Amino acid sequence: MTAPEKKPLVSRSSRRKFLKGAGIAAATSTAAVILAGCDESSEEEKKKKNPPSAPNISRAETVTLKVQSSWGSKSVFQEMAKQYVERVDKMSGGRLKIDLLPAGAVVKAFQVQDACHKGVLDGAHTVTAYWYGKNKAASLFGTGPVFGANAAQILAWIHYGGGKDLYRELVQDILKLNLVGFFCMPMPTQPLGWFKKEIRTTEDMKGIKYRTVGLATDIMQGMGLKVTQLPGGEIIPALERGVIEAFEFNNPTSDRQFGAHDVSKNYMLGSYHQAAEFFEIIFNKNRFEKLAPELQAILEFSAEAANTANYGFAMDNYSKDLQGLIKKDKVNVKRTPQAVMKAQLFSWDEVLKKLEKDPFFAKVVKSQKDWSYRVAFYDLMNAADYKLAFKHHFPNEISS
Repeated sequence: MTAPEKKPLVSRSSRRKFLKGAGIAAATSTAAVILAGCDESSEEEKKKKNPPSAPNISRAETVTLKVQSSWGSKSVFQEMAKQYVERVDKMSGGRLKIDLLPAGAVVKAFQVQDACHKGVLDGAHTVTAYWYGKNKAASLFGTGPVFGANAAQILAWIHYGGGKDLYRELVQDILKLNLVGFFCMPMPTQPLGWFKKEIRTTEDMKGIKYRTVGLATDIMQGMGLKVTQLPGGEIIPALERGVIEAFEFNNPTSDRQFGAHDVSKNYMLGSYHQAAEFFEIIFNKNRFEKLAPELQAILEFSAEAANTANYGFAMDNYSKDLQGLIKKDKVNVKRTPQAVMKAQLFSWDEVLKKLEKDPFFAKVVKSQKDWSYRVAFYDLMNAADYKLAFKHHFPNEISS
């Protein structure tokens, strides 16, 4: 290699022109290095010419968003909402803060969507089933029919199968709501629920006053139950007053927190009424669009980060609480009979016949069905038989 050609020292007059024209560049460390070896001024004069450069950090003010959930302050779901909030804070370096409030702090659990639309809240952590009364297609983004795909695979449909665009069409074009939304946490299959006696046949369910939400109300009514929709915090008081006599909510941890085992002792696991639900994280659209693009991205992609955290947290807690219900609380935990689940599928068929008369509802169902055919086929054909492996290593724990 040849040595670099030596350049003449810059003249004093040239330096003055350079400093005058360079402006911001003169404040950088690079400019300081260039000038350091050729400036004969005193140290005091140098300080006047080249004031200390500012550190290369963002000087943007912290943005705080007021977000309410549909969950009580002690709910496991509130803990999952906090996992989202923590990721937003850390990814933004503290520039974006979420003031997370529990259900009832500003509005009731079922009212968070309206509050976000109106700007009373900046955002909410909820589920679409809580507003399906505005359009039953809302329930397809969380409590819809099962075509063979599980919750994780339907969440993949939202991200890669067209679900995201269909959700935007429903919320913004059809309902004209001033909202944007993201999804996270593929919820495990929700239990059939808590009953005063073990459910052995479909006849055992007829006439029962039962709590659920979303399209599950339609399929359970189709099976002969008397259905009431209630937010989670109102379930146990309704049981105690006799408004309902059986219910489902979501998972063993939430059910144990409610004290369900103090009211009922029969817990039926497995159902098609809500087998692919997720959290919906929404923001007022105007508020969201005023944020810097990188902060918008953080709100969106923190949902994906919380997805993994929420699921791991759920697996740890749900499994421990199920064992607690069995061993400590002496709950009779049973698998829902296959005959009952088959009856649910037939009830779904009847519900879909009525609701698919709506073109948008039918469009969403077709999209999910096409996705499920391809994705569930791959998974079911390829997946190991996990139940067989479990029974091999833990014989007699599962009877069938």
